[in-house]
Amino acid sequence: MMQDHVEFKSRAAVRAWLAENHATCGTVWAVTYKKHTDHYLAYGDLISELLCWGWVDSVSGKVDENRSKLRISPRNPKSAWSAVNKAKVEQARAQGQMTPAGEAMIDIAKANGMWGFLDDVERLDLADDMIAALGPLRSQWDDYPRSVKRGTLEWIKTAKRPATRAARIDDVVQSLAAGLRPSPYRR
Repeated sequence: MMQDHVEFKSRAAVRAWLAENHATCGTVWAVTYKKHTDHYLAYGDLISELLCWGWVDSVSGKVDENRSKLRISPRNPKSAWSAVNKAKVEQARAQGQMTPAGEAMIDIAKANGMWGFLDDVERLDLADDMIAALGPLRSQWDDYPRSVKRGTLEWIKTAKRPATRAARIDDVVQSLAAGLRPSPYRR
């Protein structure tokens, strides 16, 4: 029977579930307890364990006052690796926690270029088209928080079509001109 929600009370429970299900189960909701409870599982610990098995997280949500949920699934071989996740992998390797399944996803990412795809984004490097578009607004771009710049550069870089990329750069320029953050960062 397909599970759609799996409750975890510890990192060890996550590891045990992934050991049994990582190769045969698809997307599920990981239900974890919040900080004020006895079974709190830190977000970073959950993510570290997922990476050890070649899995990844995505959307989060609330279950009730004591629990939240996070959608987890096998990692798409075509997804890019962030610097944060690469650092978690290095830590897991140093602690002997990486599994062959997790290492296999890394090997795929290295072979298809997705392991280093975001390296320029992590460095906040600006492509020539972005530099040209920013023009006199560059200093305002520089004033954005690092997290906004990084996320915006990833949003631009992951555009699948040149027209989409151009539209996203235009969004940034128009946002800067209006004194706003780019549209993905507005609420």
